[in-house]
Amino acid sequence: MFSSSSKATTTLGQHGPRIASVGYGAMSLTNFYGPCDEEQAHNVLTACVDLGIDHIDTSNVYGAGTSESRIGAFLSKQGRVAGSMFKIATKAGITKHPDTGERCFNNAAEHLEGELDKSLSRLGVECVDLFYVHRREQARDIEEVTESLASLVKKGKTNHIGFSEISPDSLRRASKIHHIAAVQSEYSLSTRAAELGLTQACAELGTALVAFSPVGRTFLTDTPMPYDTGQELPFTKNNPRFMQPHYAANIARTEKFRAYAADNGMAAATLAIAWLLNQGGHILPIPGTRSVDHLGEVAAAMSVSLSP
Repeated sequence: MFSSSSKATTTLGQHGPRIASVGYGAMSLTNFYGPCDEEQAHNVLTACVDLGIDHIDTSNVYGAGTSESRIGAFLSKQGRVAGSMFKIATKAGITKHPDTGERCFNNAAEHLEGELDKSLSRLGVECVDLFYVHRREQARDIEEVTESLASLVKKGKTNHIGFSEISPDSLRRASKIHHIAAVQSEYSLSTRAAELGLTQACAELGTALVAFSPVGRTFLTDTPMPYDTGQELPFTKNNPRFMQPHYAANIARTEKFRAYAADNGMAAATLAIAWLLNQGGHILPIPGTRSVDHLGEVAAAMSVSLSP
């Protein structure tokens, strides 16, 4: 069933650069899933270089800019410009309401450009390879937002544009204005909503589907996050899959998967990523981790091929 594979590289959308078929989700360079200091973050980025993982995905809201700053500091320490080491994607569009302080979405052209300028400063680069709208502002037509993104390409601040978590219909509308290099969506063996039209639309339009949380937020690994740990973190303690009785049910439902991966001589995370890569050359998983060892497990998927 398993053999060596030639799926080590792919393109970031129809017109994008050649990149490793497994990327890295840099939200983990912050304290989102547990403590992570700059030294640990730089160790993971060094491992990315060593493993050939060159697609780094971040956002202005990951640790309120911390993720971007740590990537920028790493590049500065190497004495290398980003383009010679990483293909960087970042995002904007999630913000706080000026009056209430509550989370809201802002896709106005001036907001997106202003946030991208701050991201470029933190990263220490003049241009990113990919800039996404992180969340749609529903009151603003996607055609208008796409025009705003396209203007950032013309200004040389990003090479390509994308959207995070949009519908197939929205993607088709946006694509009539400008090519959309990538759409980001949660996609894994345990989260399959993207298969209800989005993976198909991306393939049709030459758009990469960048799959975040590709190991099911740890449930598709050999060491799922312990329940007690999940209750200590702001995000996971309010996430239904980490609440009882769901947590126990999720552990039980994934035990056979872990056993199957072990029977075939690989880590569960390796098999989970290999399954995603087998769904099409336009599927780009971006697992995130604070562990160099776990990064090696997900990178190993690039040398695994699955039979039908």
